[in-house]
Amino acid sequence: MYPIRFENLYYERIWGGRDLIDFRDNLPDGNIGESWDIACHPNGTGIVANGEFKGIRFDKLIKEYGTSVVGTKVSLEKLPLLVKLINSREKLSVQVHPGDEYAAKYEGDYGKTEAWYVVDAKPDATLIVGTKDCTKEEFEEAIKLGEVEKYLNKIEVKKGDCFLINSGLIHAICEGVIIAEIQQNSDVTYRVYDYGRPREIHVEKALAVTNFELQCENLKGEEIAFDGYKKSLLCKNEYFGIEKLTIAETLEDSSDSDKFAILTCVEGEGIIEGNGYSEKIKIGDSYLIPAALGTYEIKGKLTVLKSYPVV
Repeated sequence: MYPIRFENLYYERIWGGRDLIDFRDNLPDGNIGESWDIACHPNGTGIVANGEFKGIRFDKLIKEYGTSVVGTKVSLEKLPLLVKLINSREKLSVQVHPGDEYAAKYEGDYGKTEAWYVVDAKPDATLIVGTKDCTKEEFEEAIKLGEVEKYLNKIEVKKGDCFLINSGLIHAICEGVIIAEIQQNSDVTYRVYDYGRPREIHVEKALAVTNFELQCENLKGEEIAFDGYKKSLLCKNEYFGIEKLTIAETLEDSSDSDKFAILTCVEGEGIIEGNGYSEKIKIGDSYLIPAALGTYEIKGKLTVLKSYPVV
């Protein structure tokens, strides 16, 4: 096994932008809103881009190599995580995601809890995380009157900010950011408000799953210094954990036979080295660390998010 990189799956969106071109040389034409980089979902499945497995679809790789890829405690039927980059030229819709029970019953999919890491942000960039000063009834009335924005918790953000977006939390990405999103492997979104765009709104479902008590939380984690790098745990919930690794020189690590991990570079560049391989990693790149990989080193000056399923 070796660190596996997948071809980027690009999706054009009406709110998408061109900012990924700053560190990608394969960006297609159009307003690219999303790049699915570690994905094994019916709406997008990655194809291996490097090494001996090059050209193999992710689902076929799991079928052939099973627990060596995903780990002994991870389902072989459906990968639990999805990692993407999001770039917004315009505001995304104000939206909410269901939890597992509701999503399974009505959509046949996982629920969607996710985390946002701000890779880059233009001056005065904002995100909407949660609501403020309203009840469900007041929010529902505001939807009818087109006055939703007065109840939205809008916050200024900068590079390095990180937010946990639990299922049930109203949210929206606004203009001028690049977000690394680590999420449950789901593609279920209910739009509440879309700034007058002619797209479907899902008010009934959105109100059914929204939790108005959820609050915005900027995830920091306590940073611990080691020889050659610093480490902090940004979050750990029932679905995934995310560690932030700030590497000045080198970091030694090893895979976990129970579960895979994903390395997403959010700043700088370096290499991932191990027995028989050396893979370049730079800002915007994500690599799957197979459960059976063993020991590896990350060398260089870079910041990496290490995410993994909680099993």
